[in-house]
Amino acid sequence: MIRPRTIGATVVLAAALTFGVSPGLALAVDPPVATANVLLDPAARSLNLSGVQNARDAGGYRTTDGHTVRTGLVYRTAALGSATTADVTALAAHNVVSVHDLRTSYEQLLAGSDKIPAGATEHHDDILGGLPPTSLLTSGSSAASVYPEFITAPGANAGFAAVIRDIAYNNGGVLFHCTAGKDRTGWAGAVLLTLLGVDKDTVYYDFMLSSYYRDAAPGDVNNGVTAAELDSAFAQANKSYGSFANYVSNGLGLTAADIAALKAKLLA
Repeated sequence: MIRPRTIGATVVLAAALTFGVSPGLALAVDPPVATANVLLDPAARSLNLSGVQNARDAGGYRTTDGHTVRTGLVYRTAALGSATTADVTALAAHNVVSVHDLRTSYEQLLAGSDKIPAGATEHHDDILGGLPPTSLLTSGSSAASVYPEFITAPGANAGFAAVIRDIAYNNGGVLFHCTAGKDRTGWAGAVLLTLLGVDKDTVYYDFMLSSYYRDAAPGDVNNGVTAAELDSAFAQANKSYGSFANYVSNGLGLTAADIAALKAKLLA
């Protein structure tokens, strides 16, 4: 039997990473200022799903060595539990054949399971479920304090690595999400783009787009994101492993062959 204090801690964590505005609510928030290496505007990047927030293509960026991150292969969204029939049909049309859910089991219970395209494979890569209850109670008070746990939480490295490997070796479209599509999903996106050779400012631009797609006003840390949050994740990777490169090889366990396959698939 699950101890009540564990459930309570997880609910606190879920609240910090979960609840926000509805997909249709508009606050007319401006998108972040694009860098010279942003090749798609926010409207073109959006999947335009009616029941799922923060749904967008992860490609459409230029790398520092002049390549382009291909579109139509990797997608990031919020949870798919509220996806409409039309949304699911749209994802199928985008050739989404693999869906990675980064939520804890308790978040899945709270918000419901995903609605995915027929024939797509579901993966549950629980990033934070391995944290002890005391850590959940401490970190779950705000999303910002959770970001270092994306590097240190038991099982987090395996979860993020599974997403990257699937993207590298899957012939179809891969979609990854957490609950709001901004925190765990944001770190996965930042890792992906950094591995592909996208410059730091553009990686941060992509991360900050969550505030725009979620209609979060500046300073709204519940619905949006801040650069400081992403800073803390990169800082923890450096602290734990000495460098981002070491985090990739020693933490995530990704090999040179994995990264070569990732680049071969996604870079034009």
